[in-house]
Amino acid sequence: MSIERVFSQLPDPTTHTLPDYSLPKGDPVFPIAVTREELSTVLELYETFAAVDPLGLESNPFYVATRSFVERTFGVPRYRPDEELQEDVERMLTEFSDDLGSEPLGVVDATPAHLRTLYLFLTTCRSYHAAPLIRFDPELEAVETVYELYRRITEQDVYLKRPQTVLE
Repeated sequence: MSIERVFSQLPDPTTHTLPDYSLPKGDPVFPIAVTREELSTVLELYETFAAVDPLGLESNPFYVATRSFVERTFGVPRYRPDEELQEDVERMLTEFSDDLGSEPLGVVDATPAHLRTLYLFLTTCRSYHAAPLIRFDPELEAVETVYELYRRITEQDVYLKRPQTVLE
């Protein structure tokens, strides 16, 4: 399978909305099986993704010099539009790793936020890969692994974690 084919299996971001999984009296989760190897593969893709300069600004020496001057002078932090997504992916991988513990295989509690993060991660990888000015050629296996995690969650029924009873 090619990367383009994996990306084409994603719902179109212009028309797709993720369902609202908010449930009364508990936290909705999707228990899915995950291996340590899958998490390592997704981590490698994440590291490749995080190294991408989506705006091509880092390769422009005039912009780099101007930005450095503004940061030093005014204390304005550096900002990239995908930083929040990177933080979400990092948080998701940490939570999955914590759920897995030291085991090579286990069940993790994916949340609706994890589903959203995986979808945004895949669609952003797709846009980076398709953009002619951005050099982002991820490994096919890594993209397939992220898509497989996304698929497992979407095919899973939602359950309540820590359900509350009527008496609480």
